[in-house]
Amino acid sequence: MKLKIIHETNYSYDTPVEALVQSLRLTPSVHEGQRVGEWRIGVTNGQRGAGFRDGAGDWIEAWTVRGPIESVTVSIDGLVETRDTAGVLRGHRETVSPLVYLRETPGTRPDEALRGLAASVSGEDRLDLAHRLAAAVHGAMAFTPGATVASTTASEALGRGQGVCQDFSHILIACARVAGLPARYVSGYLHSTVDGTPHDAAHAWAELHVGALGWVGFDAANACCPDDRYVRLGSGYDAQDAAPVRGMAFGIAIESLDVRVHVEEVQQ
Repeated sequence: MKLKIIHETNYSYDTPVEALVQSLRLTPSVHEGQRVGEWRIGVTNGQRGAGFRDGAGDWIEAWTVRGPIESVTVSIDGLVETRDTAGVLRGHRETVSPLVYLRETPGTRPDEALRGLAASVSGEDRLDLAHRLAAAVHGAMAFTPGATVASTTASEALGRGQGVCQDFSHILIACARVAGLPARYVSGYLHSTVDGTPHDAAHAWAELHVGALGWVGFDAANACCPDDRYVRLGSGYDAQDAAPVRGMAFGIAIESLDVRVHVEEVQQ
């Protein structure tokens, strides 16, 4: 599948700030399931700094903007060709040991309910266990936009029984780590409109390491493994660590954020 992606994030400030420094994880991953075509990243009045591939295999760029700044737009416009690998992340070069993803974070720290959900599932092997954990998380939650916020933890979301893709991913990651499976958060895009029209499509899912097969993606919110509708950007311990855009503004101001993401299929 060939997908065109437009992603714009606008930051505005009630009082001009002196400068802005950003770290962008906005270039799709390099692996067998996707090939990046034309890909442009822009920052209003921004200066591109150093870029590097980190130990997890993600490409990260530094950008700076000098003020005074009232608003800044971070934008991407690109094409990605994808193919279905049944969720298996093949050909993705990384140097970090999977074992580091057994580490919990404040957003994924397990409570009694999360430990109980993880303990309620067993599998014939690690891959079967991963599938069953994802199914259990899907069954325990209702997808409800607006039910949670960015700071909602896995335990809080499970307690409410509803949330969005971030919450499903955090809960699955927490349960997998309790069960001894390294797990991480993945940010990216999802094309899900059958008529091919553009639509809001920022998405997130989890990857679990199941042994010899390596990393396998699980989208507990949609009860499936990532296929050719998915575009992988990058990963981290949780949503905050895997955020596509991270940064700091220098100055005292109230920041407002507006995000627009569109994905559409184009002819080969």
